[in-house]
Amino acid sequence: METQTKIPQSPSAFFDRIANRVTHLTGSSGAFMTACAVVLIWGLTGPLFNYSEDWQLVINTGTTIITFLMVFVIQKAQNKDALAVQLKLNELIAATKGASNRLVAVEKLTDEELAVLCRHYETMAEVTRQASDLRKSHSVEEAIEEAQQKLTSDPS
Repeated sequence: METQTKIPQSPSAFFDRIANRVTHLTGSSGAFMTACAVVLIWGLTGPLFNYSEDWQLVINTGTTIITFLMVFVIQKAQNKDALAVQLKLNELIAATKGASNRLVAVEKLTDEELAVLCRHYETMAEVTRQASDLRKSHSVEEAIEEAQQKLTSDPS
């Protein structure tokens, strides 16, 4: 019988696994219902504890700790999702003939560089708006034909 040796995982990989699980679990209907039940039970026990400061401290402390920890888990999930979307967009840009490669990894640009690109595309959109009648409907075939004409006439 062959035994498999486990490759030790880095703390980062361990956090990734935990963050993915926590994100999945806390984003579920069950987690929301559990949180509602906890708040309801806490509220119903108010008269039992005469709405004391200790009774209030329980919910305040619990929600503060959970919120503090969830900030990091949510940020980790958002960072991972944003990177995955960026990679997909980069692949589409790289694979599309005629697309500007300067947009690959655009998220790495400075705010000033992004502002320059933004003005460029705003100008391009305005020129397009002025050159075409927005009330005119276009077929898919017309759009393809216009795109092909643009590609053949574009010197870049």
